[in-house]
Amino acid sequence: MDVAFATIAQLKQALADGATAESLARATLERIAAIDPALGAFREVIGDAAIARAKSIDGDGASGPLAGVPIAIKDCMCHVEGTTACSSKMLEHYRSPFTATAVERLEAAGAVVVGKTAMDEFAMGSSCENCAFGVTRNPWDASRVPGGSSGGSACAVGAGMVAAALGSDTGGSIRQPASLCGVVGLKPTYGRISRWGLVAFASSLDQIGPFTRTVEDAALLSSVMFGKDPLDATSADLPVDGDLTDVDRDPGPMRIGLPKQYRLEGANDPAVDEAVERAQKAFEAAGAEVVEVDLPHTEYGIATYYVVATAEASSNLARFDGVHYGHRSPGVDDLVELYSKSRSEGFGEEVQRRIMLGTYVLSAGYYDAYYNRALKVRRLIRGDFDAAFDAVDAILCPTATGPAFEIGAKTDDPLAMYLNDVYTVPASLAGLPAVSLPGGFAQVDGKPLPVGVQLIGKAFDEARLLRLARVVERSADHASARPDLGALAGAG
Repeated sequence: MDVAFATIAQLKQALADGATAESLARATLERIAAIDPALGAFREVIGDAAIARAKSIDGDGASGPLAGVPIAIKDCMCHVEGTTACSSKMLEHYRSPFTATAVERLEAAGAVVVGKTAMDEFAMGSSCENCAFGVTRNPWDASRVPGGSSGGSACAVGAGMVAAALGSDTGGSIRQPASLCGVVGLKPTYGRISRWGLVAFASSLDQIGPFTRTVEDAALLSSVMFGKDPLDATSADLPVDGDLTDVDRDPGPMRIGLPKQYRLEGANDPAVDEAVERAQKAFEAAGAEVVEVDLPHTEYGIATYYVVATAEASSNLARFDGVHYGHRSPGVDDLVELYSKSRSEGFGEEVQRRIMLGTYVLSAGYYDAYYNRALKVRRLIRGDFDAAFDAVDAILCPTATGPAFEIGAKTDDPLAMYLNDVYTVPASLAGLPAVSLPGGFAQVDGKPLPVGVQLIGKAFDEARLLRLARVVERSADHASARPDLGALAGAG
């Protein structure tokens, strides 16, 4: 079977028609081998384990909702096969003795993990250029970034190598690369999916979510992963909507909010504004009322995020010191020198920058001025959303300010890089579910480059959020758009 650009629904139909899990796994691995050398979406392919797993599914006659479906997982999610490196030299050789709960649940449903995808080191970045093992490229234009930090997962789905992949989203790391690669990316409510086995960046923000080609597929993966996990104290003990996967169900009366703070003159590429306008018209055509909402503390989102996230990163990454975990510099006897040298060698420049920022804002004399104040502003941002959701069912806005930028264009300007997350950070700070959908294309140097639109929903209301997302998806067949991969070696 030709697995290129297949959806999960199509793969399941192929299996129902007689294809085997082994044949899908082999076809997927062949496509990765042909396409990925030019893109770098995968940090590690676990082909032998995937084939063995697929054969086992065929032999057992497994019938789970994902039985035989090949998927990829981000390199910060623990798995007993291969290494879990977080795309960092610090963990280059680390082999996990256990599998992350979210991945374990997908495997229990029959999914076949074919590899670990590249990412910005320890999930710190917006371009997938901060990887210790090489840069990941955008499938629509290999001279451009796929977004980050989950750029490898977005690229793998966008290039049709796998039907689905997992990413993690701390400040936009699922939604922003989904926008740049032209796929669906869902960040669930904080606590909806277990973080057990996800290597922590910022514990109060990190959340696992799916990349897929359709809203329907995102709902299917979510339905498997959602739910309380006794191994994660922050996972929510709330029931999962039994109709979560019924994305075509009538969402009922719809009231959609447009934040006036997200519509700044000249802030976005014109294609982004046009994509939001098309989504608005799709809602109106479906009978929705679209109104303006006020999120007055939006302007403080980036500053707040880069205080809270870096502070938590400084704490979480302290364990990687050359003694407890990770890379250890040889031939060093002095303990302080061992810490310093091991961390300097193991961590890349961006990770070191964020650790230093976080250590600073937590240090004596600065805690109240920075970290404590950021927590207060974070609460105000959540309050803005709470007030808005008293009047609307979801909020429609851009995912990113424009299409993918060229590799290297922003690496020397951290502030410009951080501003990539201006539309995604607020929902992360508020812990709300949000989904990025393909919204159309910008024409850049004669090439189409995807842009996305974002829907932000009420806490733990992913079922309605996905039904609303389906309204937009039905209005334009962006899911069928495919990048031209003919120039890549071995591409079909």
